[in-house]
Amino acid sequence: MITLSDRINSLSTSQTLAMAAKARELREEGKDIIGLSLGEPDFNTPDFIKEAAIQAINDNYNSYTPVDGYKELKQAIIKKFKRDNNLDYTLTQIVVSTGAKQSLANVAAAMINPGDEVILPCPYWVSYNDIVKLNEGVPVEVKTSIATDFKMTAEQLEAAITPKTKMIWYSSPCNPSGSVYSESELKALADVLKNYPNIYVVSDEIYEHINFVGTHASMAQFPEMYDRTITVNGVSKAFAMTGWRIGFIGAPAEIARACNKMQGQVTSGANCIAQRAVITAMEADPSRIHYMVDEFKKRRELVLNLLEDIEGFKTNSPEGAFYVFPDISYFFGKTLRGKTINSATDFSMYLLEEALVATVTGEAFGNPNCIRISYAASEEQLKEAIQRIAKVVG
Repeated sequence: MITLSDRINSLSTSQTLAMAAKARELREEGKDIIGLSLGEPDFNTPDFIKEAAIQAINDNYNSYTPVDGYKELKQAIIKKFKRDNNLDYTLTQIVVSTGAKQSLANVAAAMINPGDEVILPCPYWVSYNDIVKLNEGVPVEVKTSIATDFKMTAEQLEAAITPKTKMIWYSSPCNPSGSVYSESELKALADVLKNYPNIYVVSDEIYEHINFVGTHASMAQFPEMYDRTITVNGVSKAFAMTGWRIGFIGAPAEIARACNKMQGQVTSGANCIAQRAVITAMEADPSRIHYMVDEFKKRRELVLNLLEDIEGFKTNSPEGAFYVFPDISYFFGKTLRGKTINSATDFSMYLLEEALVATVTGEAFGNPNCIRISYAASEEQLKEAIQRIAKVVG
């Protein structure tokens, strides 16, 4: 009998990937599944980025890359941070990784000691909790709701802090809620943290450009937080480059060095062709991807309008990303088509089996009353999916 490590046995399977796998399995059985579970843009990577990759191949970029990324890419990232976020970083503060997920894993491995507490405003991205636990940290969930637009308040942050608190991890725009922290809301959190100089913040800004309110605020923009914030970003979402696997951090130099050290023992440098293409993406004006953002905004309105007509779905109006996160607790305790719904997981599986629509349970994101619906799909698919949902819950 094979004995696996306690570490892997205690690790949860990613619910988003698990639902996507289940949907694929049903498709292979011939069922017409509409997938609204994955956080993946349904656009192609822009041609100007693909052309840069082709040029890199023709220029014979095929060797191992520096662990923390090509100097030219790091320079382009520095310019991006200055242009888009008014943040000043140097080459020693940037680490390029194989996706933002690896960036997060590097930070956790470099900073969390056994027993350190990490505050996670709920809902949080599905992997935060397990990345923290994998590094023997203790996730501390701060519950939010539609009433606060799924955002943690300064009062909640203050109440969650203990002598063991090491870090806070959050995303804005948020996956799964689409909520965006305003500058004033982040300032209120920063004002609390002024009194706790040993607490660090991971600001996950991977959805930065998919923002329907026009302004993006970063925790690191506040002088008192700059040296205590790790800003995580990448190209997967805004540039429709999920499979290219490039993410990066801007961080205090000591933390960046530690992440570089960790990465050097795990994956080494990220893909050479992808890095060369990302230089072009970073140098591009964000207006070049606005066509995707405009389309996501239209789909958001479509989905919210359609869900409004279904009794039992309670939604907020997300200001970014490409998700809605409806509260569906109305259905708990009810029996639909002979199946009793006791949880968001039950409801999500019911929609998959009866409506043939794949969503993700909110339990995966620390909110057991909601499900996540991705609208990174065509209008035709979205209309059909929500019609199917309405039919099986009415």
